[in-house]
Amino acid sequence: MPSSLPSSFRGLPPVVWTIFAGTIVNRLGYLVTPFLVFFLASRGVTGTDTSYVLGALGAGNLIGPAVGGILADRIGRRPTMLIGLIGAAAAQGALFLAPGVWTMAAASLLISTAGSTVSPAAYALLADAVDSERRQRAYALFGWGVNIGTAVAGVLGGYLAAHGYWLLFAVDAGSMLLYAVVVATRLEEPTRAATKEKDGLGYGVVLRDRLALLLLPLFGIQLFVYSLTEVALPLAVRDSGLSPAVYGAMAAVNAVLVVALQPFVTARLAKLPQLVVQSAGSALIAVGVALTGLADGIVGYTVSVVVWSLGEVVVAGIAAGVVANLAPAHARGRYQGAFSWTWGVARFAALTVGVAAYTTLGPGVLWWTALLAGSAASAATLALVPRVHRRTAAHELAA
Repeated sequence: MPSSLPSSFRGLPPVVWTIFAGTIVNRLGYLVTPFLVFFLASRGVTGTDTSYVLGALGAGNLIGPAVGGILADRIGRRPTMLIGLIGAAAAQGALFLAPGVWTMAAASLLISTAGSTVSPAAYALLADAVDSERRQRAYALFGWGVNIGTAVAGVLGGYLAAHGYWLLFAVDAGSMLLYAVVVATRLEEPTRAATKEKDGLGYGVVLRDRLALLLLPLFGIQLFVYSLTEVALPLAVRDSGLSPAVYGAMAAVNAVLVVALQPFVTARLAKLPQLVVQSAGSALIAVGVALTGLADGIVGYTVSVVVWSLGEVVVAGIAAGVVANLAPAHARGRYQGAFSWTWGVARFAALTVGVAAYTTLGPGVLWWTALLAGSAASAATLALVPRVHRRTAAHELAA
């Protein structure tokens, strides 16, 4: 581990750094999804048929996390990650070779279902490897790896697409298989706590947790507001009469800020109460998203992107760390599955409800809703701080 890294990332165990490196490799291959619409058009799939394929892709992000959480607790973290990575790689090939719309939709469903089973298992493995004080830093490092890989992939994808869409699929599948090799050869399955008989192996353990049932929807609202940055922002840029290149530049601003600032901001905020930091950062994201409604040119959009990007940097890794601290040791996979499913629902809602609100009720309604809902969720989260602290302390004492 380089000694030049901020102190917040020092002292993390090798398993965390292995997952970090594997995540960068995996996200370097995040190429097909951003260019899927263009690939479908090249195969003659347009209009309503495109929505079937994209809808299947979104549906898989609702199925995969729930399955991944159960498998992580039932068969183990490593096997679940391997199943997801290898299954998603195979599905990439199936999508490229699919002869028609419905086979493309089926392959897209498999890609997102298999791919999204990986995160709950990886999150649970990180929770197994570090104590509660270092979990947020481990998850922040994981998120940093996602952003590094995604930023490079954004540049790489445009170059490869210009030379043939098959290259996108080849790199995507290859990166997943390479990550699978890392998982198989460099990670060890931790000894897991025995499942309590009354909890079973389903999500009853989460559904009976009143604190989790209060906190996860609040996180979901915050994640919905954040997801508008990739859904409604391009619509706003388009409606301002600006070119797609402007949206690409805004995405680059976000990537540069997150990759450059996150390690140092995490180091500065690590000693503060994390749920308080989460609330403040989420409120900043809500303000930044709402500022999109005031923008009418490149400068205005840049200001809004900078504001919500700073909020993204502030909250990095905190929500996943809080959920991990709520979970009993034998159910960490399912708690992370529930959190990842909340992420999937939030993004799916942004793609459907958010876009519908923008196009039918008007952009102003969406921006005001984002500001009010995000601020209210942040305030409500603060009210749960004492209960979360008591739960975390109880688990530490039991450990």
